Amino acid sequence: MNIQTLFELKNRTAVITGGNSGIGEAMATALGLAGANVILIARRENMLQEAQIKMKQKGITVNYVVADLATPQKAIECCNTILDKFGSVDILINAAGVSLRQPFMEITPETWQQQINLHLSIPFFMTQTLAPVMAKQNWGRIINIASLQSYRAFANSAPYGAGKGGIVQLTRAIAEQWSSKGITCNAIGPGFFPTALTTPVFSNPELAEKNAKQTCIGRNGVLEDLYGCTIFLASEASSYITGQIIMIDGGFTAK
Repeated sequence: MNIQTLFELKNRTAVITGGNSGIGEAMATALGLAGANVILIARRENMLQEAQIKMKQKGITVNYVVADLATPQKAIECCNTILDKFGSVDILINAAGVSLRQPFMEITPETWQQQINLHLSIPFFMTQTLAPVMAKQNWGRIINIASLQSYRAFANSAPYGAGKGGIVQLTRAIAEQWSSKGITCNAIGPGFFPTALTTPVFSNPELAEKNAKQTCIGRNGVLEDLYGCTIFLASEASSYITGQIIMIDGGFTAK
């Protein structure tokens, strides 16, 4: 085994949903810096273009596909577009997300379905479409995004929490189905990181400080904290790890 290349992703193609901002963009950047060819998926082309420019400035090979992953059928169509345009996929990161922060009694069937689709249905159908392609090459990596809310209930977040709880079991189900074919599936569970979804938290200094004190390390996350685990789970280094959820939360869930 060549230790020097254990974490290298040269000649690998990585698809990242929600790769235009926040956690998705950070994970895409990490994969690109490790040598992967990156394909970003999101619905806002202007933000995709901005992310692409930033990554190219770092020497990353990056393309994008504009897609609104609102329904499972749109996810399937997006995957087929990617395969038609780029040929094959080695790594899939399901990072697209939304948190509407509605009080429990104000949630409608439409807003419930929107969040469950994006956090649970889309990762399933992206995997269902792309995993057979990975299986033909006997190698693939799928990384889902769990959450503190996979294990803890937060106010005004019932659909988000339900989806993030489900992604834990979906990660295990994908691992059970595909790992014998060379495809591992794991999830990372970010703690509090500064993203568009967590603006209400970080715009409140007292709340941000409270969350920081809840961690064992004593601070909230910065997006670069995601780089190491992302590269690890996408590379040969994690070849015997599957069906696991790794919390990148500074020890928030340990206390």
